[in-house]
Amino acid sequence: MSQARLGALSDTQDEAPRSEDKSAINQYPLLANPHIKLAGPVDHAMYASFCDQLSSAPREGAIVIAISTLGGDPEVARLIGDEVRLLREAEGRELLFLGKVAVYSAGATFMSAFPVDKRFLTRGTRLMLHERIMNKTVEVSGPLKTCVAVLKATLHEIEHSIRIEEEGFRAIVAGSRVDFDELVRRAPENWYIEAEEAKEKGLVLDVV
Repeated sequence: MSQARLGALSDTQDEAPRSEDKSAINQYPLLANPHIKLAGPVDHAMYASFCDQLSSAPREGAIVIAISTLGGDPEVARLIGDEVRLLREAEGRELLFLGKVAVYSAGATFMSAFPVDKRFLTRGTRLMLHERIMNKTVEVSGPLKTCVAVLKATLHEIEHSIRIEEEGFRAIVAGSRVDFDELVRRAPENWYIEAEEAKEKGLVLDVV
């Protein structure tokens, strides 16, 4: 993030470096009171809450969006993320991500909608990145050609979901020091990343 853009977050950038016991929130006072606060499962109720809060957010300046979630529907996460992208591109607004306590699964998918220099975590927060999960029973019954079509449809669903997953993985690591292949390798075992480690790996700009 450039010094000019940091000005939207910090009114202390010209001061001496903070001491180790001074909270980083003093560097980014705007993060102390997020404009949009999301918590709980990532679902359509969260999307509705996001839209309601966005309508009440300031019409100018940066918008801070805080989230704490154990996960949920990845497609809803992508939907909210797309709202962020459209607002950023259409109005040139600065939108900042603040992860609090837990940013798991679909929460990380939502985080991927923000460039790494617009992402922050609170101290003690953990990210959790993993593969998409499918729970589906396929019943093969009836004419053979119909059975083939059912199996092909399921295979196509899996293949398409993998492509969407990889697009999300690439967005999460873009601009960071995490290699895409490393994320692909570690995702099947549920990769938990503590806030300071996320900062060291360049997945977020800072920890507050």
